[in-house]
Amino acid sequence: MNGVLNIDKPAGMTSHDVVGRVRRIAKQKRVGHSGTLDPDATGVLVVCLGSATRIADLLADAGKRYRCVLVLGAQTDTEDASGAVTAEVDAGNITEQDLRAVLPLFTGDIMQVPPMVSAVHHEGKRLYELARAGVTVERAARPVTIVALQLVDFTPGHKPTATLDIGCSKGTYIRTLCADLGRSLGVGGHMGALRRTAVGIFTVDDAVPLDALDAETLASKLVPASEALDLPRTVLVDQARVDDIRHGRSVPAGDQSEDSIVQIVDASGELLALAKVAEGRLRPYKVFATAE
Repeated sequence: MNGVLNIDKPAGMTSHDVVGRVRRIAKQKRVGHSGTLDPDATGVLVVCLGSATRIADLLADAGKRYRCVLVLGAQTDTEDASGAVTAEVDAGNITEQDLRAVLPLFTGDIMQVPPMVSAVHHEGKRLYELARAGVTVERAARPVTIVALQLVDFTPGHKPTATLDIGCSKGTYIRTLCADLGRSLGVGGHMGALRRTAVGIFTVDDAVPLDALDAETLASKLVPASEALDLPRTVLVDQARVDDIRHGRSVPAGDQSEDSIVQIVDASGELLALAKVAEGRLRPYKVFATAE
């Protein structure tokens, strides 16, 4: 069984737990996800089966969308609601207009310091391992891109809450964005809840709730690898060129842009390979349909 499955992950499970459930239902070992969701988070978790696990890295690189709840007036040691409160103030003076005024400062290319609960490596260990041991280390800021940052709802009060819709690049920490927004308003803040609404072409509207997943649903909802990637496509109908790709040989790039990554499919839509365009040629670097 090969393809990509769009799962609506429930709260209270790790991404690894979801993969394990899919593995048991599909009755195969070659299953993986492309982009971890924290246990408390819900929403789109893209799961790859069989040969489609080879495109997991490209799916993980795809743009993502989230809906989150920002809580102002309280900072936590994890930057989300699961952590211990480290500072607390009355943020009743913060208005919707105040929040709207700072949103543009966090739109576009920005720098983020990864949270201590992230999987970033530091001297051979992941930051969350150090955090569990009570160790805090200096972390270098990293560039991320916030494509969209929209205020959906605002509730004033002692600890105001705001619902935000966010479009962002790979590597963006929404919990850190919430903490930084609170800091910019002078009252602190943390992420109260998180739901991932899209990964690349996969949206939460089309996701299968994990509790509804069985063998029949899995088979019917499995998306072929050739339909899972938002990449330029070259269709080969000439059998000689299909054979070239299957043997890892380059073919003319046609009108594909130099330095781009292209998916090559045959006339039936089967994904043959991923290729890089160089010097007017499609040079395959991942071949899926090998020569017989």
